[in-house]
Amino acid sequence: MGRVYALANQKGGVGKTTTAVSLAAALAQRGQRVLLVDLDPQANATSSLGVDKNALARSVYELLLGAESATSLVMISGFMGLDLLPSTPGLAGAEIELVEADAREQRLRRGLATLRNRYDYILIDTPPSLGLLTLNALTAADGVIIPVQCEYLPLEGLAQLLRTIELVRQRLNPALVVRGLLLTMYDTRTNLSRQVVQDVRSHFPASVFSAIIPRSIKLSEAPSYGEPIMLYAPDSYGSAAYNALCDELLAADGDVGAAPGEDSHGT
Repeated sequence: MGRVYALANQKGGVGKTTTAVSLAAALAQRGQRVLLVDLDPQANATSSLGVDKNALARSVYELLLGAESATSLVMISGFMGLDLLPSTPGLAGAEIELVEADAREQRLRRGLATLRNRYDYILIDTPPSLGLLTLNALTAADGVIIPVQCEYLPLEGLAQLLRTIELVRQRLNPALVVRGLLLTMYDTRTNLSRQVVQDVRSHFPASVFSAIIPRSIKLSEAPSYGEPIMLYAPDSYGSAAYNALCDELLAADGDVGAAPGEDSHGT
């Protein structure tokens, strides 16, 4: 059965969608069968794979409402081994429509159940909030990957997310774990970035990935071309960083119980 990871952080602009798309593509390049689930009404992960979100007649919205099966909604991307369960702006209405629904936090988990044996990895890109869509992702996931921007240290917001994860673990998904914190938008020219890295690793010594994602123009440009960084700029620093993250994740996942940073790459 494949692993399901949610990419979550209620703060926007931290590289969450970039990480979801880039990590999914890197895993697919290594022969993994990967499904990227776009659970954000902004549908940026969908656009980043070259799909016109405004032209889609069906999306993950229909899955959450029980109108379509996940199998019928999956799209084959232009990147071998990587499939997409797309989003559209209409997904914004799902949180309102599901308020009175039965088992509203369980809709995504139930919908993905038929797909888990088809994929090695299912990555869920979530909206920048802790609302019902993110709760669905956390309830469906085995683990959470939390991108943390290196421009400042939002420990208060991170603490809120960790509390939410703990509540989900207690009430909805006892198996949920924090898979790792990922430091993103690192700028080698600033002391602040270096300080953020030190502080995050000090506060969460066993939970931070060794790989660090740099601030990169190529990473910013890739979505506008509808390509993951591995296709758009395979020799860039951003591509190298996400390949390192992918190798680290695969190595740790192959060693049950290993924490991020405790594999053969070292800490």
